[in-house]
Amino acid sequence: MNAVENQVKFNELLSIIEQLNQIKDIDSLLDHILLETRRFTHADAGSIYMVKDSVLEFSYVHNDTLALCDPVSNKYIYSDFTIPLNQLSISGYVALTGKPLMIDDVYHLPEGVIYSANHDFDRLSNYRTGSMLTIPLFSCFNEIIGVIQIINAKDPRGKIIPFNEEDKSYVTFFANSAAVALERTRMTREIILRMTKMAELRDPKETGTHVKRVGAYTIEIYNHWATKKGIAKDEIKRKKDILMIAAMLHDVGKVAISDLILNKASKLTPEEFEKIKKHTECGANLFADSYSDLDKLSALVTLTHHEKWDGTGYPAKLKGDEIPIEGRIVALADVYDALISKRIYKEPWEEHAVLAYIKEQSGIQFDPEIVMAFMETYDIIQAIKQKYPDIV
Repeated sequence: MNAVENQVKFNELLSIIEQLNQIKDIDSLLDHILLETRRFTHADAGSIYMVKDSVLEFSYVHNDTLALCDPVSNKYIYSDFTIPLNQLSISGYVALTGKPLMIDDVYHLPEGVIYSANHDFDRLSNYRTGSMLTIPLFSCFNEIIGVIQIINAKDPRGKIIPFNEEDKSYVTFFANSAAVALERTRMTREIILRMTKMAELRDPKETGTHVKRVGAYTIEIYNHWATKKGIAKDEIKRKKDILMIAAMLHDVGKVAISDLILNKASKLTPEEFEKIKKHTECGANLFADSYSDLDKLSALVTLTHHEKWDGTGYPAKLKGDEIPIEGRIVALADVYDALISKRIYKEPWEEHAVLAYIKEQSGIQFDPEIVMAFMETYDIIQAIKQKYPDIV
């Protein structure tokens, strides 16, 4: 690559780094980081591991080959496994040494190395990992927060080839800025979870894992629905970035409802039910001074997630397409998770009963198109449920 081409690529990297600072949700950011890293290195797949409680947690994955086999399923991004934070694995070795590592073929490692390859994901997904480039992610305090691992560089004909020193230089430069952006979005996620924790302290039905599941269900249902509608990929990505957060905040208005109502074990009286319905308007009022698209969408979701397709919901008795699509999706995601989960006042419903109920309520409580999108992404829904189980 000559000096001019090198400068063009460097300027493109700077532009991408600037885009990272506009992304609000950590899952959207992980997606963007992997996408751009793979694009620069012509890699088929990649994953990001984040350090958590002395292990490396498998946090996000891309795989073009698997996507061709199953283009509508994102279930692999919710794979749930961890790697011990030691030098016996490739990612652990990079995390602890803080040095990038290029491997031409992970099934034929050099003799005498301390680390070995973890082939669990290959077995899980029926994939064959070849070349690999693993880069450490450092915080602004020079503490290791994770690693980014890209897999199977390809030549113009699609043949798997090794990564090179130029790839390592660009990814290392990019990783430094990506790590700073990841810290920022992790802080945003923690603030959101603290806000939902306030609702949880008031209402035992609201848990941190519940809101994570509802948020993840929502963006996957939206992604499927929007793709079938022909909405542009860039627009889908922008909406998912803020929709995840807005969906997690759907019940934050319950902080304004009396504990006597929220914690009541028996059936609510009509008067009590009217009071609890106010949590939608109370939640929307928290975002009344809208300074961003996130504020506006959060207000919309908190206000409309109890509206019903047939017009019998609350607070405004909106009907059909009068209900914003975001409210329609969160309505189904919230009800599904409430029914399938154990609560202090009930046992979880059987899976077949939950699915039967949702199908039965298509065109009554729920938008038929959203019910269809939910059913068509149910393998992803199940993967999300397994990734974020209730803490017993």
